[in-house]
Amino acid sequence: MRLLFDHGTLIVTEPPERWDFLPGVVWDPRVQLLRAPACRYPEVVEALLDRRLPFRDETRPASDEPPATWRELSLRSYQRAALLAWELNEARGLVVMPTGSWKTRVAMAAMASAGRRALCLVPTRALLEQWRAELRAVYAGPVGCLGDGQRTVEAITVATFESAYRLMPTLGNRFDLLIVDEAHHFGRGGRDEALEMCVAPRRLGLTATPPDADALARLAQLLGPVAYQIGVAELTGSYLADFELLVVPLALDPAERERYERDHRLFTEHCRAFRRVAPGGSWNELVTFAVQSAEGRAALAGWRRNRRLVGFTRAKARAVGVLLAKHRRSRVLVFTADNAAAYAIARRHLIMPITCDISRQEREQALAAFRRGELNALVSARVLNEGIDVPDADVAIIVGSTLGEREHVQRVGRLLRPVPGKRALVYELVTPQTSEVWRAAARRRALGAADRLSA
Repeated sequence: MRLLFDHGTLIVTEPPERWDFLPGVVWDPRVQLLRAPACRYPEVVEALLDRRLPFRDETRPASDEPPATWRELSLRSYQRAALLAWELNEARGLVVMPTGSWKTRVAMAAMASAGRRALCLVPTRALLEQWRAELRAVYAGPVGCLGDGQRTVEAITVATFESAYRLMPTLGNRFDLLIVDEAHHFGRGGRDEALEMCVAPRRLGLTATPPDADALARLAQLLGPVAYQIGVAELTGSYLADFELLVVPLALDPAERERYERDHRLFTEHCRAFRRVAPGGSWNELVTFAVQSAEGRAALAGWRRNRRLVGFTRAKARAVGVLLAKHRRSRVLVFTADNAAAYAIARRHLIMPITCDISRQEREQALAAFRRGELNALVSARVLNEGIDVPDADVAIIVGSTLGEREHVQRVGRLLRPVPGKRALVYELVTPQTSEVWRAAARRRALGAADRLSA
């Protein structure tokens, strides 16, 4: 019996008469062989060993070089605890730690400790370069890169999610450790196949906030369960910069209020109609129901208009100007709900926008200028949410938000990189008597920041 890797799957040749004990394995009539997703490789091997059945493991290329040496990595106590918890969980699982707590360092320590070939997956090109730079500082060998026009495979390689999805059918058997940064992007279908097509038995997912229960259950299959979790409140003041959260209520003007109430009534009436048809139905089911009629489509359009409206009201536009002037000697990050608001603020106050529309080179130049103090403010819709290291920021202005608790934790985390004596200040601009109020409360609960709330 032989185990082979084939286009992101595991093939079992010459199987025993009864093979139903092999997890995830099905009969493939096209080739008259047993086949399983590559991610089931460790379970299949364990099942064969338990039955003491002889087999030849030919899943990996014999020519792959092992990793080079690592410099010694110093870890803080909670990072050591995270690494140990992951190792005790058979080197599988999620590590949930706040933005700014150096999750990357835990991942590098896991790579060094395992001493195996490792593939690190990241969501964006910006993070691709950041990870490679951090790895080069502690790893003696070359660091491979899959993404942003590059395709080099080394014992330690970093890849974007998109590149991994495209290339895993040919590369999924070349690594023993799979690390997934911002792992909450997986678990909902879509690109999950990138994780399914890899044989790596050791798996580490990193995230600041775990996803919902359904996605978490799926991630437990793909990466492992939550192995370690620690929150902002437990690290603030000791390992993260202390911070103060000021919630600033800013009312709609009469014309804005009239538009908001009109669209809100339209959407609410449609929601009532939906609940009569499908009590307890999900948001996706509501959208499916709405698009089937002209009235429903109009209600959804009204909901979208209201979301844009409360995300950047006239009062918020004025408040941004006041706060930028108040903190003109500080390093300020401004976060908006969408690119349109980001560009409006950038034009009005002549500050650099960091959006998905600008090139990687422009983005890196702007971030470098911000770190050097040549730029005092940046405005972004979503690009700075995940992972981008901006250690010198000490004031954030959250103008609008649409992505919920996870986005909020990531945005505040941009300010929490530890600097001696630093106390970060976060302004959250909220529109009273709108849906923003309860969403803002949920975001603060996720952050553990209710005791730092002012109004």
